[in-house]
Amino acid sequence: MVITYHGLESFKVQFGDTVLAFNPVSKDSKLKTAKFGADIALISMHHPDMNGAEQVSFGEKKAFVVEGPGEYESKGIFVKGFDSGANAKGLRNTIYSTSLEDMNLVFLGALAKHDLSSEIKGALPDIDILFVPIGGGEVLSPTEAYKLAVSLEPKLIVPMHYDDGKDGRAALTSFLKEAGEEKLEAVEKLTIKRKDLEGKEGDVVVFSSQTA
Repeated sequence: MVITYHGLESFKVQFGDTVLAFNPVSKDSKLKTAKFGADIALISMHHPDMNGAEQVSFGEKKAFVVEGPGEYESKGIFVKGFDSGANAKGLRNTIYSTSLEDMNLVFLGALAKHDLSSEIKGALPDIDILFVPIGGGEVLSPTEAYKLAVSLEPKLIVPMHYDDGKDGRAALTSFLKEAGEEKLEAVEKLTIKRKDLEGKEGDVVVFSSQTA
């Protein structure tokens, strides 16, 4: 499995010929968009910065769109969505969990509340890779994000929703300080297999955006 980051909360996850896009940036956003073909597009929030399914229906691939709570299946990939509530502007967020190549991914989206319900926590699998927003404001603060991430006991933690300028970089610095990883260097992509997770306990992975 290969993971690349395309800004804010946009990730491309590929294994074999199959591609998943998490929260792709839409053409109506002020952010830079990445254009690639995906088989499945997962949309956490109906917001231009995160609902660009049209941007990942490209070439021979037309994305199957997952948006909102429920259970979904496409191309043998099963996805569960959980409503985590609304932000200050009334926009509702969906948390997604899916399993790829025997690895459990949980994507928190634009989560604003650090106290997940016991119902959601109980429904989540043992997490291998956790994607968590850290930018503050309408999403979790760095401190809230790290505390929640640790409580969920993932093998890898991927911070997101911070690369929107000076304040965002400060959020990343603060998050890495919480994790004791101030000197951690960003990677352009993460290529990972199940065996690579052995011995990992809350290790942080920071990506450099491939949209810049």
